[in-house]
Amino acid sequence: MTRACRALAAVLAAALGVASAAALPADAAPVRTAHVTAELVSSASALVPGTTTTLALVLDIAPGWHTYWRNPGESGLPTTLDWRLPAGWTAGAIEWPAPRRLPAGPLVNYGYVGEVLHLVPLTVPAAAQAGAQAVLAARADWLVCKETCIPEGADLTLALPVAREAGPDPRWAKPIAETRAKFPHALPAGWTATAQASGATIVLRLRPGAAAADPGALYYFANDPRRIEPSAPQSATRDPDGSYRVELPVSHELAGAFNRLDGVLTAARGWSVDGGTLEAISVDVPVTGSATAGPKPLPVTSSASFASGPAAAGLSLPVALAFGFAGGLLLNLMPCVFPVLSLKAVALATAASGDRRAARSEGIAFGLGVIVTFAALGVAIAGLRGAGDALGWGFQLQSPAFVAVLAILFFVLALNLSGVFEFGTLATSRAAAWTHVNRNVNGFATGVVAVAIASPCTAPFMGAALGYALAASVPVTLAVFIALGIGMALPYALLAWFPQWRRALPRPGPWLVRLKQFLAFPLYMTVAWLVWVLGAQVGNDGVIRIGIALVLAAFALWAWRNARSGARGAWRAAAVIGAVAGVFVAWPLVTGGPASAAGRSEATTAARTPGAWQNWSAAQVATLVDEGRPVFVDFTAAWCITCKVNERLVLDDGRVRDAFVQHGVALVRADWTRRDPAITEALAALGRSGVPVYVLYRKGRPPMLLPSVLSRAAVIGALGA
Repeated sequence: MTRACRALAAVLAAALGVASAAALPADAAPVRTAHVTAELVSSASALVPGTTTTLALVLDIAPGWHTYWRNPGESGLPTTLDWRLPAGWTAGAIEWPAPRRLPAGPLVNYGYVGEVLHLVPLTVPAAAQAGAQAVLAARADWLVCKETCIPEGADLTLALPVAREAGPDPRWAKPIAETRAKFPHALPAGWTATAQASGATIVLRLRPGAAAADPGALYYFANDPRRIEPSAPQSATRDPDGSYRVELPVSHELAGAFNRLDGVLTAARGWSVDGGTLEAISVDVPVTGSATAGPKPLPVTSSASFASGPAAAGLSLPVALAFGFAGGLLLNLMPCVFPVLSLKAVALATAASGDRRAARSEGIAFGLGVIVTFAALGVAIAGLRGAGDALGWGFQLQSPAFVAVLAILFFVLALNLSGVFEFGTLATSRAAAWTHVNRNVNGFATGVVAVAIASPCTAPFMGAALGYALAASVPVTLAVFIALGIGMALPYALLAWFPQWRRALPRPGPWLVRLKQFLAFPLYMTVAWLVWVLGAQVGNDGVIRIGIALVLAAFALWAWRNARSGARGAWRAAAVIGAVAGVFVAWPLVTGGPASAAGRSEATTAARTPGAWQNWSAAQVATLVDEGRPVFVDFTAAWCITCKVNERLVLDDGRVRDAFVQHGVALVRADWTRRDPAITEALAALGRSGVPVYVLYRKGRPPMLLPSVLSRAAVIGALGA
């Protein structure tokens, strides 16, 4: 998903000329967040020029919570460090302690609990001035999880003197040395390891150099995702010759050739070697034979089954195509598409008195823009899912980069409708004339934009069609997406093809100018919504950045327009300065930064309070259902307008909330605002690939899927069924 979103965002950013950069503030260490205390420390009391010193990021994790290893397993994110060091100083990559398995319902993740030290080598340049003090700064970001996951981070600093000699730090030298002693060791002298692929299984053979006591249970952690399946069982046996045979299941998301087995093999009791104990061994050996992707693990193994919903299970290709066409048709009535109707209305009014051939041609171009964009989205989703990315409908809105660029694009379009500038004034007269003559280009581009803004919404029939499409082969996926595009494009194409249907519209005149200006306001509302979505994803810093970037974009366009009235060089210079300033401010949003803790979910964790929403996890839903409680799950996202309309008009309705309390329903909200592979898997298992999705789970009964456009009667009726 991330690759696709960033590529799409980069294209839009290039069209707008937007890019930027910014520095991060630094705070004193240690820093305490809601669930972690972070600190930057050193093994030495001073920094010696021309030497390498070990630093450590210390994370003291609250009880019951955990952070993640370099390969987080089936969900999660690894801890990252972004250094800001004096010129000539360099910090190496994080050196990771061996992780532990972290089962979470049907999933298995890899990470740490309690206190963990992430070691980093720091190289001090020989030219460093002895007697000075060096200030080392780094931005640390981590994902901390319990029943819910919260992205956290801290700006950390460490001030140390530069000296010709240094002793060990009295507080941290010993913990850092103990951490390093437990690091995965290279194979001891005389030990051998080989790896043989046989279809969906990799057999790792480890032969110790001499007979050794039983090391206890063995477990292998792959350094990279999508190599070994985390939740599938591993089998370890000992052969008569004293060697160990570990059978490893190949990931069902295997991406590319599996040529090397690179990871960590841990032993519960450890191996005794040279009077010491090795708890973990690094394994990096070539794989012989041919490995193939393994089967996809079952999502859950309890009564809270996420088995495919009935709507997806009973579909055939003709029905899926019909559902796709109907869903695309109804997508024009969804709230997401209202801003695009502004552009359509202006185009129809402009074409009301034009020649029939040009209007038909532009209508066909618009339809092609819609269909081609739908097809491109289908191919991108199918291809990236095949490469191992967990994606669904609307995936691009999970990227802060795409949301930021889309907000700037719609703001520029709104300024154009308001008359702040005309697109023709931003190009050469020849290019402007060419664009005016080639209305087909504008029609095609409008179709592309229509699909881009429509992607947060799921219309009736769309959910089942998309779920069927993304579980099938690439040609089937492409066919269903094309059916969606045809359905969405058809009404406008018919109006363009039959001009007599537009005779009710008055001829173009001054009213059309006022209409264009009025229709800018839905686009401004869309920009406000996108800014809110960005705030839900990356916090208040993202809101102020995009706000400043929008102001600077407006200034640059205004200055460029004034370049026609005199002092052309000065006005153009002002426009360039405004654009460059916008570049500087907006770059962290275009490149996509980590989400803040504030943006992950609005759901409360008051799990047992009647009528209160709690955060989603497969394990939590399974536990509640096994207890005999009905569970209503709202799969939602901040960028999904239909979701928000359903929440405000139906789920927050007093009669619906009273019905939830009366039936003892546990309310669970799965927030898909940012990419969450676990939620994506749960949606796929229900035969869906986007939000909104509403599911009622009851013990001993299959999941009940409710309509994507909710009504009060539908929810209350489902509770009583």
